Amino acid sequence: MKKSIRQSRIEQLINQYPIGTQEDLMRHLNEIGIKATQATISRDIREMQVVKAQDGHGHLRYTIFKPGNKSEEEHLRETINEVVIGLTQIEFMNVIKTLPSNGNLLAAILDDLKLPEVVGTLAGHDTILVISPNADVAQQLNEEIAKNMNPDIVH
Repeated sequence: MKKSIRQSRIEQLINQYPIGTQEDLMRHLNEIGIKATQATISRDIREMQVVKAQDGHGHLRYTIFKPGNKSEEEHLRETINEVVIGLTQIEFMNVIKTLPSNGNLLAAILDDLKLPEVVGTLAGHDTILVISPNADVAQQLNEEIAKNMNPDIVH
């Protein structure tokens, strides 16, 4: 099967069902006659920018990161405002605390923007480590993030 067709079906399934694991996704693909290995599914997830996010019911599910009509920078600012609850700079790194289940989403946005202030990110459930080229650049990034944080949700 062609990758483009498989990925199109993956997008349809993710939008149609609350899929939260690669195993769930593989099961749904098998049900519609698409056989794929776990490695292939994992690669598709990366290429398609599929991230886990909390739905309106508080459940984790796959979603495809798409900035939509907003500029990517605007999407970053809005996401920081909605999910960041803490920020700490340590030398050339920033540790960003998010609401539960939002670490991967925010890291995907940061990675996608390819900002010069971001050498790389490491994301977990509710924490992101952002590595910058040096402490001065990390301080600039820290100030930019802090400017967009919502003071009502900061811990």
